[in-house]
Amino acid sequence: MRNWATNKLGATGEFDVLPTIGSKEFVAWLPTFLQSKSVLFPEVAYPTYLVGSMISGATAQAVGINANAWPKAELAWINSPSNPTGQVQSEAELAAVINWSRQNDAIVASDECYISFAKSAKSILALTNGDNTNLISVHSLSKRSNLAGYRAALIVGDSKLIAQIREVRKHAGMMVPLPVQKAMVAALSDETHVSEQENRYNLRRATLKAALEKSGFKIEFSEAGLYIWCTRDEDCWSTVDWFADRGVLVTPGVFYGEQGSKFVRIALTATDENIGKTADRILN
Repeated sequence: MRNWATNKLGATGEFDVLPTIGSKEFVAWLPTFLQSKSVLFPEVAYPTYLVGSMISGATAQAVGINANAWPKAELAWINSPSNPTGQVQSEAELAAVINWSRQNDAIVASDECYISFAKSAKSILALTNGDNTNLISVHSLSKRSNLAGYRAALIVGDSKLIAQIREVRKHAGMMVPLPVQKAMVAALSDETHVSEQENRYNLRRATLKAALEKSGFKIEFSEAGLYIWCTRDEDCWSTVDWFADRGVLVTPGVFYGEQGSKFVRIALTATDENIGKTADRILN
């Protein structure tokens, strides 16, 4: 796992690696593990960032992508490539996050679960110049290697911070079984299946993107990950109804924050055949 972190994430300097039971579980419990009193999370985001802060009793605030405008907090989540938007943060944007962390002596958790499907995406650990203080990146094999049922994930970063998390986890009893860790090592040692997955999702994205744009939808971001984020500049529930009339199930963007109230998220996880059928239904 350390080799993968070095070779694929570009991690340098002193860092540690810790397998976790799923990334979703880790996201939900990290503020509790750290006893964080204040948490920042993206204004359009996977809901578990907010739920995790609610579980811990922390004060939570949604923020934009520009870390130069963030208030002080003890913990901040970023997510690149993003769920639901597929947005990839630039190196300059990630550098601003690192600078915010250092100026405020605050922890940043970078959720990078979709990074294997985005050649343009950088891990935050690739930009630290070997100083990983207060920084961790979160990774999952659910998307990368289709191991969702294994609950196989890992965190990489600040050795002291991971040691703190490890000590708490010993008592919380959420250690990853050895057979699952062995499966993780095997999966992380093979990039062929990851390339195949990436190509598969890119072809599905291209098929749906063409159909959606012909039907008057605007695609925003969506360059990475497993989803398309699109809008007809109307209330998202009206868009959900439009798709439902065509036998297509999509997720209302408001589930991911008020900034998504005019968007819907469309998953690329159906079979190639069903993606083709969905494109036909959109066009007809």
